Amino acid sequence: MADFKVVVADPKTKSYQIDVTGVEANKLVGKSIGETVDGAIAGLPGYTLKITGGSDKSGMIMRPDLPGPTRRKVLVAEGIGYSPVAKGVRRRKMMRGMEIAPDIIQINTVVVEHGDKTIERILGGEEEPAEDVEAAAEE
Repeated sequence: MADFKVVVADPKTKSYQIDVTGVEANKLVGKSIGETVDGAIAGLPGYTLKITGGSDKSGMIMRPDLPGPTRRKVLVAEGIGYSPVAKGVRRRKMMRGMEIAPDIIQINTVVVEHGDKTIERILGGEEEPAEDVEAAAEE
């Protein structure tokens, strides 16, 4: 079985790291960069997450323009995973394809649609904001 660390970037607040194991992790295997998944996989019901990248156990990054889940040596001039030191410099680097495989360790995602509750409230790291407490007391 695959185990992943899913990093959820919320543009409104900050990033959160969530461990996903078992059946939920197996639902991510075979997905590609750019696809959207249900947030319930990462324990965030009501949220929709878009896969933006990831890395494997030895730190090889996933590149969105390489098909498949395997590692390859690719000649790159710019883009994800390489910053040239001078104009026109190219380098052959080991990179991983865009498909999630069981040997991926970290999956990077971004929130596309927000749920009813905040992520901090779902994960248990935040008390209810004062506005919500006052509104609930009035009802």
